[in-house]
Amino acid sequence: MTPIERLGLFALHRLDPEKAHGWSIRALRAGLVPLPGPVTSPRLRTRLAGLDLPNPVGLAAGFDKNAEAVTPLSRAGFGFVEVGAATPRPQPGNPAPRLFRLTEDRGVINRFGFNNEGAEVIAARLSQARHDVPVGLNLGANKDAADRAADFARVLATAGPHVDFATVNVSSPNTEKLRDLQGKAALSALLAGVIATRDGLARRVPVFLKIAPDLADAELADVAEVALSSGIDAVIATNTTLSRDGLKSAHRGEAGGLSGAPLFEKSTRTLARLSDLTGGALPLIGVGGIASAEDAYAKIRAGASAVQLYSALVYGGLSLAADIARGLDGLLQRDGFATVAEAVGTGRKDWL
Repeated sequence: MTPIERLGLFALHRLDPEKAHGWSIRALRAGLVPLPGPVTSPRLRTRLAGLDLPNPVGLAAGFDKNAEAVTPLSRAGFGFVEVGAATPRPQPGNPAPRLFRLTEDRGVINRFGFNNEGAEVIAARLSQARHDVPVGLNLGANKDAADRAADFARVLATAGPHVDFATVNVSSPNTEKLRDLQGKAALSALLAGVIATRDGLARRVPVFLKIAPDLADAELADVAEVALSSGIDAVIATNTTLSRDGLKSAHRGEAGGLSGAPLFEKSTRTLARLSDLTGGALPLIGVGGIASAEDAYAKIRAGASAVQLYSALVYGGLSLAADIARGLDGLLQRDGFATVAEAVGTGRKDWL
């Protein structure tokens, strides 16, 4: 982290977290943030669900909810970028305050509730964005929708022509009963509708599924079975957790989803179990608590073909993405792996 970036983070941490986030988006759009461009090497280049990534370190959904800073983010060192979540109609989300730093725990709690400007506005921005890496959209459902399952397909129909992949997000804890859609029958029906919409697009868009870290073993087995039979292209493990085990920070009791360092172990164990259940037949993307190259490497060795981060940027700055990618390259070289793919799952047993 450069001295300028350290000073910027210090200033942002003096602000309300949601306001600080808004200023970080403005700074990116204004060109005030140094951008290294794509970080890559022969070891880091990754093929994921038909997408060519310069490196396997992605930006998770939630940072750029409304696709306002796609161009600069694609040049920030990430191998791929996910924006959103988008819902068919605009919605304000839950009342503020709804974002909390857990500094002592290096974590974050949010209860945004899919606040966004709506699929049409986001799709229009995506259609105009220039980007150097694959860009995807996280699909959501309106809180008051009569048929939430159908909302995911509606967003894909609107924005699908302008993205490189789309993620079905049924695992946010901040929309009441949304996680009920992870049940076997409901998830099968929902994904069938999304895949049918995808198959009607002029260009094939890989579809990912994002799951919760709080699933019981039987529930995770059901998700794995549906994922393997549904025609989706990858699973993202995991979203935020409702657990509050071991937290120290003053805001630990706030409602919402917990992310950051406290999520690392829980999400990685879920990832490894899912890798075991699917037997490598479906690419997995590891998310949850990644704050270093070593964390990213652990996710890959647990079964992930690629990883995503977000909350660690609150404490490590945007340069963290490039630092993790470069560090991962060194770890792969140290252990004799010629590619990321060679390392995938080699440490899975350590998490089972």
